[in-house]
Amino acid sequence: MDWSDEAMEAVSRVPFFIRKKVKKAVEEKAAEYGVDFITIEHVRSCKKNFIDRMEDEIKGYQIEKCFGMGNCPHCVVSSDILVKKLEDIIIKRDLKSFLQKRTGGPLKMHHEFRISISECPSACSRPQIADIGLLGACVPNITDTTCDLCEACVEACKEGAVSIQNDRPVIDKEKCLYCGQCIDVCPNGVLIKGKTGYRIQIGGKLGRHPRLAEEMPGIFKPDDVVNFVEKCLDYYQMHNRKGERFGEILSKNGSDELKRFII
Repeated sequence: MDWSDEAMEAVSRVPFFIRKKVKKAVEEKAAEYGVDFITIEHVRSCKKNFIDRMEDEIKGYQIEKCFGMGNCPHCVVSSDILVKKLEDIIIKRDLKSFLQKRTGGPLKMHHEFRISISECPSACSRPQIADIGLLGACVPNITDTTCDLCEACVEACKEGAVSIQNDRPVIDKEKCLYCGQCIDVCPNGVLIKGKTGYRIQIGGKLGRHPRLAEEMPGIFKPDDVVNFVEKCLDYYQMHNRKGERFGEILSKNGSDELKRFII
């Protein structure tokens, strides 16, 4: 469907976390009226309708995925099955009803519990500012294969985490983001894929008191991610009093208490 420049500019100013939803809503409304060219008036009409009926549009949660889900050349792990599992467990909790009871008033977009999934450390879906952020990760393992000292792995690593020492590649674990790019360029299998899964970050948010998410130690397999998210939701619902974001609860109680709860 074609858009006027003015209409596209208006949508580009919509907050990123609801931009796709707004664009889709405008196109669906235009299609209902048989319109195939969207103008600024269509956007304004949809905006008014959205604001007037915001609570109807709120599900109580959002699961955001990176733009190149499954097709990005930097993809470390495919997340389609994980997304479905997370949706299944979160839908059962009916977070919309839960939040309506906690807030005692109309729900806003910022009340929703947000899970953001990126399939690589580039983090296009901004997991650092979600209640729970997931980043695809692959640990590089070093084999006994003879290294030909091409240094392709050194050049590929944007973090400076790979070096050649004593004719062998060495990975600095403090710098490594587990993107797997050093593995992809290794010509003879000195570097191979080790544990693959997700890094987990918790408690990120924007708003009046922004907070970057805190990373949990380790790489989590998909099933472990599901269990972790369920525990986080248990903790969130147990300590939520007035519709607070997860990050507010963690700031108040401390993340160590959550870790003890999960263990």
